[in-house]
Amino acid sequence: MNQKARVTVLAILVLFLVFTQAFAQQAPDALQMYRDRRFNEAVAVCLAEINENLRNIESYVVLTWSLLALERYADAERYALKAYNEVRRDPRITETLGEAAYYQGKNNEALRHFQSYVNLLPDGSRIGTVYYFMGEIYLRQEKYNHADIAIRTALQYEPRNARWWARLGYVRERSAEWTYAVAAYDQALASNPDLGDAKAGRERALARIQGRN
Repeated sequence: MNQKARVTVLAILVLFLVFTQAFAQQAPDALQMYRDRRFNEAVAVCLAEINENLRNIESYVVLTWSLLALERYADAERYALKAYNEVRRDPRITETLGEAAYYQGKNNEALRHFQSYVNLLPDGSRIGTVYYFMGEIYLRQEKYNHADIAIRTALQYEPRNARWWARLGYVRERSAEWTYAVAAYDQALASNPDLGDAKAGRERALARIQGRN
């Protein structure tokens, strides 16, 4: 290859790199939009990406997360099922199915999906939240011992989550475990001294211990 040809090839490569970088900079980033809480924009970008590639699992993941954030639970479930059945049984999609079912009151479906997530990804980034949701479902079903175990397991992953400690206190109230309820509320208030639910719950449990109710 002569000098002129080398220069021409180099120039083409430079132009290619410039245009590639420019395109990458201009391409919308749905995940970043989701992180920035621009959920409607993330939905639009993900739908466009899926239209271009029906098997783009990453687009389905961010799409369903965004729909959950928008409280569009039926839509989140619909797209998650499509991804689960037609693309891949990705653990992130399984967890989304659990949340979508939970918020629609489909307790048994939600439990099944959450348990699948635990089996598929026992060290996943959502594992604590999954156990918390399971605890809330057991609370709905009045299975207080199950709820206690599930929420305590969730707290192993997020030990300073004041809201979860307060919910554990409430579960223990429902099962008349007043002393243990106070202990849970104390943990909640240690993390967030202003948490109203924990303050009120602690007072209720103390009243029971002291025979005031």
